[in-house]
Amino acid sequence: MEDVYKKYTKYEVARILGARALQISMNAPLLLNISQEKLEEMDFNPLKIAEMEFEADILPITVKRPLPQKTEMEEEEEVEELEIEDEVVTEKPAVVEEKEEKVEAPAAE
Repeated sequence: MEDVYKKYTKYEVARILGARALQISMNAPLLLNISQEKLEEMDFNPLKIAEMEFEADILPITVKRPLPQKTEMEEEEEVEELEIEDEVVTEKPAVVEEKEEKVEAPAAE
């Protein structure tokens, strides 16, 4: 395997090659200068052409990978670390206690 294959998982490679082969099969312009003899030798196979372009590392296709999500524990630790001159930068809002009023239902006659 070449260096280009090491950057992606086998699933990403399959998706990239499939997408590019579909583009080529729908008459998209080729990104490599391939001789007519070479194309005839490959039987104009879009997947082989896409693989050649992928190995040349010239495909303008990117892969977006999601970043790991923070847990509540990590967020709490970050808040604790945000201290400037013994003062906490983020303050919790004061809790206002509401009085419960008892409303008596009117007596049924």
